[in-house]
Amino acid sequence: MPDEYPRPVFLYVGRVAVEKNLPAFLGLDLPGTKLVVGDGPARDALARAHPAVRFLGERHGVDLAEAYAGADAFVFPSRTDTFGLVLLESLASGTPIAAHPVTGPVDILEGAAPGVGALDQDLRAAALRALGGDRRACRAHAERFSWRACAEAFLANLVVVGPAR
Repeated sequence: MPDEYPRPVFLYVGRVAVEKNLPAFLGLDLPGTKLVVGDGPARDALARAHPAVRFLGERHGVDLAEAYAGADAFVFPSRTDTFGLVLLESLASGTPIAAHPVTGPVDILEGAAPGVGALDQDLRAAALRALGGDRRACRAHAERFSWRACAEAFLANLVVVGPAR
């Protein structure tokens, strides 16, 4: 899907609602194309306000995976999400992320190799730095959050205690 748009392709995936801070992404002066995958109460108003942005609606399965993998950078404008599963989905697809240095993105990018993502108060600067990221390093970093890795971390932190007295 992103292959049909002028490059580079900057992608947002998620709920299209006021709390996601989407105008911070949609209003950026970036080369190429901005794509929004998702739906929500702010979609119509944002689409009218930003006619150059392509609002693709909800995507699932292969269509969603192709959107992530076909983008050049994933832009996460939220300043309030506490985790942002879409960040891991993007990295697992090999697409570097651009975000503000806030809780969620900071936690996910902690210890990341160069080229996995860019954090900056200036979201445009982060988006441009994320271009040309290392797709293999993105995937490898996402693996740190796999079910297997999480289960192993959980088991490693279990404390065995004796019977209650």
